[in-house]
Order: sequence, then C-alpha cells, then structure tokens
Amino acid sequence: MTRVLAALRSWTTSVPLAAAVLLAAVWGRHPGVFLAVVIAIALAGAVLAAVHHAEVVAHRVGEPFGSLVLAVAVTVIEVGLIVTLMVSGGPETASLARDTVFAAAMITMNGILGLCLFVGAVRTGLAVFNAEGTGAALATVATLATMCLVLPTFTTSKPGPEFSSAQLTFAAVVSLLLYGLFVVTQTVRHRDFFLPVETDEPRPDAHAAPPSTRKAGASLALLLVALVGVVGLAKVESKSIEDGLAAIGLPHAFVGVVIALLVLLPETIAAVRAALRNQVQISINLALGSAMASIGLTIPTIAVASIWLDGPLLLGLGPTQMVLLALTVVVGVLTVVPGRATRLQGGVHLVLLAAFIFLAINP
Repeated sequence: MTRVLAALRSWTTSVPLAAAVLLAAVWGRHPGVFLAVVIAIALAGAVLAAVHHAEVVAHRVGEPFGSLVLAVAVTVIEVGLIVTLMVSGGPETASLARDTVFAAAMITMNGILGLCLFVGAVRTGLAVFNAEGTGAALATVATLATMCLVLPTFTTSKPGPEFSSAQLTFAAVVSLLLYGLFVVTQTVRHRDFFLPVETDEPRPDAHAAPPSTRKAGASLALLLVALVGVVGLAKVESKSIEDGLAAIGLPHAFVGVVIALLVLLPETIAAVRAALRNQVQISINLALGSAMASIGLTIPTIAVASIWLDGPLLLGLGPTQMVLLALTVVVGVLTVVPGRATRLQGGVHLVLLAAFIFLAINP
C-alpha cells in the first residue's frame, strides 16, 4: 500500500510538470494526428492531477475556501486565455468573451449542478444543501449574467449587442464589487451558509487528518501548473478539434463549447466526487462559484483589455441564448428554495444543458 501511495504521489507530481513542458514545446504549433493524441493524453492526465491537488488544498483550508481556490484558479487562467486569443485573433474574436462566458455559465449552472444533484440524490435519496448560501450564490450569478450578457443587447448608446465605454466601465466595476461582496459573505460573515449540511449519512473523509502546510503548499503550486497545462493544451488542441468538427459538419462556434467543457473538467470531476462523498454543498459551491467567477472576473479584465483591443466587443446574447439563461435561472430558483433536491431536479438541469449543446450544434 505504501508503494502504491508513493507511486500515486509521484504520478500527480510528474504529470503536471510534463504537461507544462509539453505545452511549452507545442505552443503555437498545429499538431498532427500523433501529436494531437499525445496532447489529449497529457490533457486528461493534467485534469486528473488538478482534481487531486485541489482536493488536497481543500482538505487543508476547509470549506468554503477549498472550492473557492479551484473556481478562482481555473477562471483566472481561463481569463488569461481569452485575453490572449482576443489580442492575437483579430476582429473575428469580437464575440469570444461572450461565447466563452455564456458556455461556462450554462455548463456550470446546468451541467455540473445537475449532475451533482442527480448523483447526490441517487446516493442518498435526497441531495441536501443550504438554501441560504445556494440562493445567495444563484442570485449573484443571475445578476452578473443579466448585467453583463443581457443588457448589452438592449442598450442604445452603441449599435449592436455592445456596451459603450462608460457602460462597460460601470459593468466591470459593479461585477468586481459584487463578486468581492459575495466572497466576503461566503468566507467571513456567513461562512456557515456554505458548509455541508450534517446528515445521518457518514462521510468517508469526516475524520481524516488534514495534510500538512508544506504538502498543501506543494499541491497548490502543482494545481496551478496543472491548470495552466489544462487550459494551454486545450488551446493547442483547439485547432485539431476545429478541424474534426468541420469534418463532421458542426459549426465553428461549437469549438468554444468544446474548449469550455475541457477547461471545466477539473471542477466537474471534483464536484462529482464531493457529491459521491455526500457533500453536495461543496459541489454547489464549485458549480455556482465557477459561474460567478467566470463572469465577475472575465468582464472586468476584458474591459481593461479593450483599451488596446481593436474592433467591437460583442457581449449581448441572442434571443435563444437569453431564453435558455432565463429558464436556467427560474429552474435554479425552484431547485434551491426547498434546500433539497431529487433526481428530477438534477435531470431537469441536465436537460437544459443538453438543449444548450444541441442548439449550439444546430442553431
């Protein structure tokens, strides 16, 4: 057993480093078939390693800090990727921020949330969570999404689904303030609203000793390396994905959905594993926290980057997307209010994700 654990620790250390080295070697290249397969394998390994190190850090710092670390880390790297692509991509990336943020919001609010509620309900009969904290998180996500992704479609200062400079500045400042207020509420003022609900079901790690500060620090560093590898290799692999999707007749815009799915894999796996341990609240913290961070950190960063970006910055959603967002919020409210959910609620959210993906394929 000792040898197995040592091998596992060695694997979770070497894979993120190998992914980072591979990323440096292939960045800016269009990989062939063999190299694309190698990158895919390294990407999968980096995802699994990121989940492991995120759970080590979460166990050390406790909740809700643990889920906050993973959500913010993934989002910061994702934001950096978006800005890099927009700076180098030219006018065709005008809607990249909107498409990426909306895809991330739909995947987290419906995919991760629905899957974890379904898994939690299958395991214990009912997925139980704190309605106060979950409701506050959902309200924050809905407000951020409406201000940053819906209002640009209806403002009249500039033509098209676009904010004026003053409007973009206002949205960026409000997004940062609202996200900061939520983080303070989650981690300081009302931390108990975001902790797992105590039930009669035993939790496998309830009495496990937390890792040492040194081990947690090393895991935090390796988590960041692994996430850089995940996002960077997903970017390198995007050309191969784009070619593959084009070969089977899928629209170019669907590439953004695939990349978002890859980038959010670490959070998805971590959230499902938490649900399997009867910690549905941690799963919800990850899902809604990721959606909130994706909007609340991306829009302010893009607002600053727009100073030197050429061309328009299209943020407003189309009619179909707004309908899906509105339905997601309504269903989310009905899911959150009771503080517990059955398989049905999880299934409804998963159907909404399926509708989003289907309409992205066949708009």
